[in-house]
Amino acid sequence: MVTFLARRALLALLVTLTVLTISFALTRLSGDLAVSIAGPQATAQDVEIIRKAYGLDRPLLAQFFDWVGSAASGDLGRSYLYHEPAAKLIRERLPVTLTLGLTGLCIALLTAIPLGILAAMREGSLLDRAIMLIAVIGQAMPSFWLGLLLIIWVGLKLQLLPISGVDTWDGYILPGIVLAFSAIPALMRLTRSGMVDALASDYIRTARAKGLSRASIVLKHALRNAAMPVVAVAAVQLGFMLSGSIVIESVFSLHGVGYLGWESISKNDFPVVQAVVLFLAIVYICLTLLADLLNAVLDPRLRAA
Repeated sequence: MVTFLARRALLALLVTLTVLTISFALTRLSGDLAVSIAGPQATAQDVEIIRKAYGLDRPLLAQFFDWVGSAASGDLGRSYLYHEPAAKLIRERLPVTLTLGLTGLCIALLTAIPLGILAAMREGSLLDRAIMLIAVIGQAMPSFWLGLLLIIWVGLKLQLLPISGVDTWDGYILPGIVLAFSAIPALMRLTRSGMVDALASDYIRTARAKGLSRASIVLKHALRNAAMPVVAVAAVQLGFMLSGSIVIESVFSLHGVGYLGWESISKNDFPVVQAVVLFLAIVYICLTLLADLLNAVLDPRLRAA
């Protein structure tokens, strides 16, 4: 188990360093940062002053190692737009994005797993086809379009839920449903395929021969093995929800980390852009590592892999 953890931790570190390098390179490849910060009306002298003030006149390699060293110590830079530390801005916006992502994941799991089990137990039936049709629709439907539909019908016409802001807990329901709808198809298909394989296994036939109840066979024995790929994909989907919620946050006027990243990109606030990319990448890496650990607990064979 220790070797398994060490390998996964080393891989996570390498991925983090790769993200650091790519995020730094992309901000520099976007153009002259000093010109972007100074604005279109700035003179050449103003641009030069800004370049020296922010250390942009130094060699790129020196800038990169300064950025890595600062990030390692927790200093993610200072926003040019808000004149505050980027880490502070992320910390202030994180509760909205985290609550939204967890809400979406809970809705997705509570919907996808039961539907996947039902489809597997009725394999080839009309119910199975109907559930798979839901998965196809969910995979094809754009998130922003579904969000607008929910705002118009549920929020404005029926007035059941708020359409913007998170002043109350129910403000997360509509955007959470939109996030969940994009994750449900993958989770549902994995649950169904895993349950189909598990229900056809020898140990399930043995459990039936012992006279175990259907609920015990499905939920205690079959679902345990079918859940392993679902756990891994659920962690990945949560990472997608946290890092890809920028569209949903914009549609529902939720000022989370994703919206902060969009603001920073549109206004050339590159220290915050780098900080947001790094933060979301680390969250995604940690979630993937957690999924690996959970799978290792569920299946001891993976510890020796």
